[in-house]
Amino acid sequence: MMRRRTTLLTGCTTLALTFGATACGSSDPVSAGGGDKALGGQTVTVAGVWSGSEQKNFQKVLDAFAEKTGAKTQFVSTGDNVSTVVGSKIEGGNAPDVVMVPQVGVLQQFAENGWLKQLSGTTEKAVDTNFAPVWKTYGSVDGTLYGLYFKAAHKSTVWYSPDAFTQAGVEPPTTYDDLLKAGHTVSDSGLAAFSVAGQDGWTLTDWFENIYLSQAGPEKYDALATHELKWTDPSVVEALTTLGKLFKDKQLLAGGQNGALNTDFPGSVEKVFGPKPEAGMVYEGDFVAGVAKDQFGKSIGEDANFFPFPAVGAGKAPVVSGGDAAVVLKDGKNTKAGMALLEYLATPEAAAVWAGAGGFLSPNTKLDLASYGDDVTRATAKSLIDAGDSVRFDMSDQAPAAFGGTKGAGEWKLLQDFLRDPSDPKATAAALEAAAAKAYKG
Repeated sequence: MMRRRTTLLTGCTTLALTFGATACGSSDPVSAGGGDKALGGQTVTVAGVWSGSEQKNFQKVLDAFAEKTGAKTQFVSTGDNVSTVVGSKIEGGNAPDVVMVPQVGVLQQFAENGWLKQLSGTTEKAVDTNFAPVWKTYGSVDGTLYGLYFKAAHKSTVWYSPDAFTQAGVEPPTTYDDLLKAGHTVSDSGLAAFSVAGQDGWTLTDWFENIYLSQAGPEKYDALATHELKWTDPSVVEALTTLGKLFKDKQLLAGGQNGALNTDFPGSVEKVFGPKPEAGMVYEGDFVAGVAKDQFGKSIGEDANFFPFPAVGAGKAPVVSGGDAAVVLKDGKNTKAGMALLEYLATPEAAAVWAGAGGFLSPNTKLDLASYGDDVTRATAKSLIDAGDSVRFDMSDQAPAAFGGTKGAGEWKLLQDFLRDPSDPKATAAALEAAAAKAYKG
C-alpha cells in the first residue's frame, strides 16, 4: 500500500487483474449516474495501487456500484508507479476511465498534463456537504476539483501485539523516548521491537514525517512540504538524527538493517501478527488492521491493537493522514460511466461497503461510525473526522512524484540508503535537498 502508502503495496511491477462484475438484482434507482440500471451494457475500468485484501475489498464497492447501475467493472492493479503506468496506458490508447491516485503530487501532475476531467456538480456538492474542506483542497488544482478522496489513512498509529507487551511487561508509550525504551524491553523478552518495511520506501517517509511534524511543528512541516523550506534546514537534520537512533539499533529492528531492507509492507505486518512472530510492533497506518485481520485472522482490539504515534521531545503527538483520490481521465473510453462511479463513491453508502469489510477509513463525515466492524477502527475513524482541517497530509504525497512517489528514486530511495547507513544525517539531508530541488523545478 497510498501512500502506496495509504494502501497495501507489494513489490510487483504492473499486475493486470480483471474482474467482471455483472448487474444483479437491485431495482433501486442509482443515487449516482442517473437512474435505474442506467449504465447497463457499459464497462468502467478503474486503475489503482491496491492489491491483496485491499483490492478484494474495493472490488466489493465496485460490485455494489455494478448492482446499482447495471455497469460492469474492471480493476487494474498498477503496483507502486501509478504515474508511469497510467501515462503509458494513455500513450498506448488504453487509458482507464478512473484512477485511484494515492498522492497529491501525482494528482497535480495529472491535472497539469491535461489528463483529468473536472468532477461533476453532483460530486462537488457531495464533497462540500460531506467532507471537511481540507479534502476538497487536496483534490483541487488551481481551484478546480479533480479528485474525490474515497479512502483515507490515519498514518500516526503504531500497531502492537498485546501478547508481546504483556510478556515484556510494558504499556503503550506516550513519548518517543519511552517508545524506544519499551522497544528495548520487548527485545529483552525475546522478540525484536519493530518490524520495519524498508523494502517499500514509502513506509520510511511516513516514519520521518511523524517525527518531523512532532519535533519541528506544523509550520515548518507545511513549509517543507511545499519546498519553501530546504531539506538542509537544521530541523530536517535533527529529525533524521532522531530517526537514525532507531535505524542503527540492531536490537530494535527485526533482522537488523538488512532484514528491514528486505521486508515489504505486508511482510512487516506478518512479522508481528503472522504465525511466527519476529517483532512486537509495526509502525504504519490504520490499514495495518485490515492485513492483520484478513490475512492473519487477528481480532482487532484483542490480538492486534494500536497506540498513537508518540510525541517527540517537547512537541505534540502528530496526526498525519493520507488518502486515495478518485479521478476521471479525459482519454478513458467511458468517461460518463466513470463520472457516475465518482458520484457513487462520494456517498456514505459506498463508503459503508468497505467500512464493513475492514482496513478502511472514510473522510466522509456522513458515514455512520457503526458501519465499521470493530471499536478500534471506529475510534480511529472518529479521531480522523474530529481532526477536521487540522490533519496534516502525508508530506511525500504532496511532493512531485519524482521526489515523493517513485520507487527507487527521490525520497524513497534516499531514506532506504539512510536506513542502510544512518551515520551521516547531514549528508542525507543534502542529498534529499538536491533531489527535491530538481523535482520541484521540473
